[in-house]
Amino acid sequence: MYCMVVRVGVLTQMRKGALEYCVLALLGGREMYGLELVRTLAEVDGMVLSEGTLYPLLSRLRKEDLVDTTWQESAAGPPRRYYRLTAKGRRALADFTIEWRRFRDAVDTLLHDERRGL
Repeated sequence: MYCMVVRVGVLTQMRKGALEYCVLALLGGREMYGLELVRTLAEVDGMVLSEGTLYPLLSRLRKEDLVDTTWQESAAGPPRRYYRLTAKGRRALADFTIEWRRFRDAVDTLLHDERRGL
């Protein structure tokens, strides 16, 4: 029988560190509005997120000039604020992608080190 023991908060800490770049990655494909981002992230296992977490993050990304916004009319209600990557946001995402792969590979190497019997 498989038993998983994970220290409380590990997934939360990992998610917190990568969330900004997950949002940038989604916006790299197309512009999206806030609730659409929340729903898209919720579809990915381990990435559940609330609007209360996302909107402050989007505000910070705007202040850092990583995303830009436009208002667009919505047939389903009030106008929506759409977010899209800026050139600076694309560079930040590209840089993170390179570093993420290095970090992921380093962790995988340590986790699967045969000298330790894992």
